[in-house]
Amino acid sequence: MGKKKGGGESKSKFSVLDFGKDMETGDTKKKKSKEKSSSSSGGKGEQGGLTKKQLRQKKQEELAKKKAAKDDYYGFMDLPPSDEDEYGYEEEGGQEEEKKLTAEEEKRLKKQAEKDALRKKRKEAEAMAASKEARRQAMLQDDSAFDVSFEAPQYSEEVLASVKDIKVNSLTVRAKGKILLENTAVTIAHGRKYGLVGPNGKGKSTLLRLLGKRQIPVPEGIDALLVEQEVVGDKHTALESVVMADVELMSLKDEEKELTAKMENLSTEDKSGEDSKIASRLTEVYDRLNTIGASSADARASKILHGLGFTPAMQGRATNTFSGGWRMRISLARALFIQPTLLMLDEPTNHLDLRAAIWLEEYLMRWKKTLIVVSHDRDFLDSVTTDIIHLHDERLHQYKGNYSTFEEMYEQRRKEANKAFDKYEKQMKAAKASGSRTKQDKVKQNQKQLNKEKKKGKKNKGNDDDINVNDAPRKWNDYTVQFEFPEPTELNPPLISLMDADFKYPGRDDFGMKNLNLGIDMGSRIAIVGPNGAGKSTLMNLLAGDIEPTSGDSRRSQKLRIGRYAQHFVDVLTLDVTPVHYLLEKFPDSGLRVENMRAKLGRFGLSGHHHMQPIVKLSGGQKARVVFAAISLSRPHILLLDEPTNHLDMQSVDALADAIEMYEGGVVIISHDSRLLSRVCEDEERSEVWIVDDGELETYDGDFEDYRDELVKEIAEELDEDEH
Repeated sequence: MGKKKGGGESKSKFSVLDFGKDMETGDTKKKKSKEKSSSSSGGKGEQGGLTKKQLRQKKQEELAKKKAAKDDYYGFMDLPPSDEDEYGYEEEGGQEEEKKLTAEEEKRLKKQAEKDALRKKRKEAEAMAASKEARRQAMLQDDSAFDVSFEAPQYSEEVLASVKDIKVNSLTVRAKGKILLENTAVTIAHGRKYGLVGPNGKGKSTLLRLLGKRQIPVPEGIDALLVEQEVVGDKHTALESVVMADVELMSLKDEEKELTAKMENLSTEDKSGEDSKIASRLTEVYDRLNTIGASSADARASKILHGLGFTPAMQGRATNTFSGGWRMRISLARALFIQPTLLMLDEPTNHLDLRAAIWLEEYLMRWKKTLIVVSHDRDFLDSVTTDIIHLHDERLHQYKGNYSTFEEMYEQRRKEANKAFDKYEKQMKAAKASGSRTKQDKVKQNQKQLNKEKKKGKKNKGNDDDINVNDAPRKWNDYTVQFEFPEPTELNPPLISLMDADFKYPGRDDFGMKNLNLGIDMGSRIAIVGPNGAGKSTLMNLLAGDIEPTSGDSRRSQKLRIGRYAQHFVDVLTLDVTPVHYLLEKFPDSGLRVENMRAKLGRFGLSGHHHMQPIVKLSGGQKARVVFAAISLSRPHILLLDEPTNHLDMQSVDALADAIEMYEGGVVIISHDSRLLSRVCEDEERSEVWIVDDGELETYDGDFEDYRDELVKEIAEELDEDEH
């Protein structure tokens, strides 16, 4: 823990669980021997007639081509120079060519061959994943892909313009024949803030898209905006892009310029009265610009961008210079800036660091208009929402209160529903056994009467307008997930240590890690916090051994096994195999069979019908479960988790937190999920908060709750000051 030094053995062997690594590479030594044989067979081969100078030139050209063709997948990591970059190629011909390779050179060449094979495999996997995502997005953008039916209130034209609530009954949604919602109802009241919750893949995002496209009826007086895609990069700065989102503001500014130019061009002797018409309209434009706060637009946009993590310099950069994650933040900033009547956000914190996520939480707590948000962050929902919409068994159930209130009410309702189901099933079974049709009809009639009373008398237990009085009770299927990480073997501390370590990316003088002194033991609980781009992921890569310090010392315990989770591991799973076969190939010595692997995947929340599907057909959340199952099977001593919750639903985040609490190994985690970090770092004795900023690491003097409270206070003061 902390900054312990010593222990371990320098340059010792350790394993990092790498989900994408394909070890099926050729035998480098045989390949080299074959090349030697070809080159030395009488000088008549492909290179037989070339001079040493020509051979050297040819090798340089080959190296240049290889560099140009390199997959830039590792751009997130900025690996140090490859072996060929560092050492170049040996000259061929003469006595040097006949010299046998040393063991170190042979090992280096084999490692390079494996690295090249891995990069090729990852590039292919990324291409397949991108193709699948493109097809999925195409379907989502295709209005005809969804079959939507509903009943909606009819309003007169005079009333319609002022209606601010959305009310839909008998709503049924199908996608390619699959039922997502069936005969349900939903009411979105103006000024309320709704959390839309439920298991992944059941239709939450689809519901938002249908509202955004008005395939589910939205009154004309409601301007609805769904933030789901990153802004398209162009030459406009981030600040300009946000201000330009206000269409009315930009239109009025353009009109102001046009009218001002016309006034200047009119002759002073013009008697047509045109000047007075222009002056009158110009006054109207000025009044409207004043009403909508045009003079403060840049300042308001700048404050929103600042809250989402943009420095003044970043706000002045062209949008086409930002990564996808940062352009997603710009899209979010644009939506907050224009303040639509109905704002819809789908996992808005996924691209944010902890501070930006807390800022958004505080900002939305002050939101005055209607909001629907999908999020797996329990603290975020508790702070922001006034109501919960629960998508369960193809129905939408509404609850007053925040997420914690919903949980209590849901559990009560689940017990009542299952009790009613068991009672009905028992009565119907007895009626059928008697052979009396009359008794069966009586059971159904009694249930119909109970449904009528239930529909009348429900108060604050969910919106049951969608109850069909003829429906028999349903059993509520519980969705359970159980993550687990087995107890690792004991190793002497520290498991990982960095001493006086610095790191610089090749060819980059603008960023590096400086003066790192740290140690991680069995049982360590470490939260890494700091703004995006400050060096958190670089530090993770140093801890994992993906990159090595350019100076200083890095040590790891000899038998160390690391379980690593990061988004790129999810993206580059071997896509052409099934989850079961992936695990069997990954762990051939585990002694586990197909049924054992299926049981493991099931515990991590992957449904049985996905076990034997090619991984390419799985969603991001489903692939994440495969990665976690593989981490568990590796029996790691340390978990390195970089934003592990991005693809997980609420139940899975809780299951992950439960598993970490029971886990005896070390944990280092980067996350924007405050509740998860609070649970991981609950034990003050073994927990630390590492703040990474501008390549430097500082250990926070306090626990994570202290750190979060400090951030909340600072952000709340900023927002309160802005309001005044």
